[in-house]
Amino acid sequence: MTTNVLAGQVALITGGGRGLGRAFALGLAKAGMSVAVVARTPAQVDETAQIIRDSGGQAQAFTADISNPGAVAETIAMVERTLGPIDLLVNNAGASGPLGPSWEADPNDWWNCLEVNLRGTFLCCHAVLPGMIARGRGRIVNVASGAGTLAIPYMSAYVTSKSAVIRFTETLAAEVRQHGVQVFSIEPGTVRTEMAEKLIGTEVGRRWLPWFESIFAEGRDQSSEPGTQLVVFLASGAGDRLSGRFWIVPENPNEVASRAEDILRDDLYVLRVRRL
Repeated sequence: MTTNVLAGQVALITGGGRGLGRAFALGLAKAGMSVAVVARTPAQVDETAQIIRDSGGQAQAFTADISNPGAVAETIAMVERTLGPIDLLVNNAGASGPLGPSWEADPNDWWNCLEVNLRGTFLCCHAVLPGMIARGRGRIVNVASGAGTLAIPYMSAYVTSKSAVIRFTETLAAEVRQHGVQVFSIEPGTVRTEMAEKLIGTEVGRRWLPWFESIFAEGRDQSSEPGTQLVVFLASGAGDRLSGRFWIVPENPNEVASRAEDILRDDLYVLRVRRL
């Protein structure tokens, strides 16, 4: 059913050259969507697009820095000329930021993490939303992290950026709901991506986040499949009732969607300050 719903629609995935972004692109293409793969490294996006085409799907590769407003606007225009109006935007491109005490971090490195994770997400939303609003339909999936709901020492840039993405998602969803557009943030699970390998395999990662490696050693990590299934599920419209909410792997999205009334009544899956 999902394949029929998504057939002929267009998806744009940032950070689509490798890891989760590539998995999302392949999953959406398999579900019938034409896919625009965007990242900074030409060889990687070309490879992702070629894998999709070799499997019988439709995909085009685009090289862009999503923290650059001009590059984002130009890329969105090129995608729409090439593949057509964008039905789904997946903001997946991300940076881990510097590790260590905040007062020892290089300010430029710290801010660059927000430039990619938050500004990049905003810029892509800013570029696709006029078209979505004009058409009265569209969906956006912002890849956040459970780190955005916690205070994780020595990872302040990443935590701050992902918290902001979750809150931006809820705010944006409230703004565009009347226009037929839905926005979601997701936690795709802890997956052995290049970013994860960096945290595990470097001295700075082992020093400041020594607990992180145990997630993989104890088998508490996820494959990319549950996150991909979640993105396809949200793309299909099955989760529209819970636009603005934070969806979490490994929870079953069908079960979460079936509890929409309870979630809305109790204000669940959102960031809130609990008061006395």
